[in-house]
Amino acid sequence: MTLPIAATSQTTKNSAQFVPAWVKDAVFYQIFPERFANGEPSNDPPNVEPWGGVPKSKNYFGGDLQGIIDHLDYISSLGVNCLYLNPIFWSNSNHKYHATDYLKIDPQFGDEETFKRLVDECHKRNIRIILDGVFNHTGVEFFAFADIKKNGAKSRYVKWYNVHSFPVGPPSKPNYECWWGYGDLPKLMTHNPEVRKHLFDVTEHWMKLGIDGWRLDVPNEIPHPFWSAWRKLVKRLNPEAYIVGEIWDDATPWLKGDQFDAVMNYRFRNACLDFFINKKTKPSQFNSQLKKIRSSYAPQVNYALQNLLGSHDTERLLTLCKDDRELMKVMWLFQMAYVGAPMVYYGDEIGMSGGKDPGCRGTMIWDEAMQDQNLLTTMKQLIAIRNDNPVLRRGDFDAFLVDDVNSVIGFIRTSSDKKTTALVLINNGTASSTVELAKQKFYNKKNWRQEWPVNFGGRVDQAPNSITLAPKSGVIILGEKN
Repeated sequence: MTLPIAATSQTTKNSAQFVPAWVKDAVFYQIFPERFANGEPSNDPPNVEPWGGVPKSKNYFGGDLQGIIDHLDYISSLGVNCLYLNPIFWSNSNHKYHATDYLKIDPQFGDEETFKRLVDECHKRNIRIILDGVFNHTGVEFFAFADIKKNGAKSRYVKWYNVHSFPVGPPSKPNYECWWGYGDLPKLMTHNPEVRKHLFDVTEHWMKLGIDGWRLDVPNEIPHPFWSAWRKLVKRLNPEAYIVGEIWDDATPWLKGDQFDAVMNYRFRNACLDFFINKKTKPSQFNSQLKKIRSSYAPQVNYALQNLLGSHDTERLLTLCKDDRELMKVMWLFQMAYVGAPMVYYGDEIGMSGGKDPGCRGTMIWDEAMQDQNLLTTMKQLIAIRNDNPVLRRGDFDAFLVDDVNSVIGFIRTSSDKKTTALVLINNGTASSTVELAKQKFYNKKNWRQEWPVNFGGRVDQAPNSITLAPKSGVIILGEKN
């Protein structure tokens, strides 16, 4: 179903839908291409290191687009239905955030034909694909900046950047505006009509190859008018394209219908870390934090937020959990049952660990003997439960239990027709805790079945009056009206 798209900045929380409907049903899988799989050794950089080595800020292991294609069946088996790829355009770094040419696939990753095959193979499996748009800055080898270095003030591209003096200094001593003072990331002047045209042409080129949307890098550093105009282009090319921005704090100014559809929900991640791992907050405080996030945005935005627990910019979740796999599982349970579109960072599902960048960017482990198969099975089961039950993707949310004494939270997701209810209970405490259910009004007059844990025993014909939860555990129970 195609939803009407809001076209002006006057969009409010009560106005027409502007977020693509399919995102409510999305489970994202983030891939850092250089570290996922090496499918074509012939395009490896000359200094490539053996797969499985220690990730460093400037080393290479040979991951490429063919490697992703080769493992699409694995990706599909997880149950995810949308890939988010870190930058794949030509760049002189392993992370590709230093663009040399936006219109070319990095030769170390393949070429445009390889990319077309990737898009086609994804779509055959009903997997969408979104690309990382890094439009705030380029690398110093980008054609426009290279021309300024060569021709100085006489360069036809001199107004593409904010150069303070000539000749252009080295990246170690930049005399030009750059991202956070990093001289190898000169900042584009996106208000310049020529810059805007180039970036719009880039956007159109890749969208015509069939991508399903964009993740935007540091978009808060580009003025709002640029994004308003850019959105119109994107939605004209594909009204169902998804636009998600990397904004770590409150993103209200960008989510009124005239710029982005959603953001990477780092506020969700922070709230989860403080509650589940750091024990800084009690259930009532955790619930208040989540409620504040939801109240910031229109309901349609909340259902499209990218709910992540880790990314290429953060420590691995298992590392933060101090190798506590049961804690990790209960966090996944919450993520898959909560409002918004969950995102899994490649390798978390098999127990990869790693500290902050570059430690979190290790090579994917493909040797099954070295994978945590129990974690992998858990992830598959939780995603399947979400995919099989629309109420967990589209249902209303209500927290009915916030037990600060026992550190237990309980919430329900309710379908729009009120016929289906998903009951979720989580014990984040250190002792077992019993939750009385019979007194809850929503619990009466329904047939209930236990969805998680999957070995609970199947359908419960007589709803239990109470449930006892072990520490670091949770349940999902589905109820249907009689």
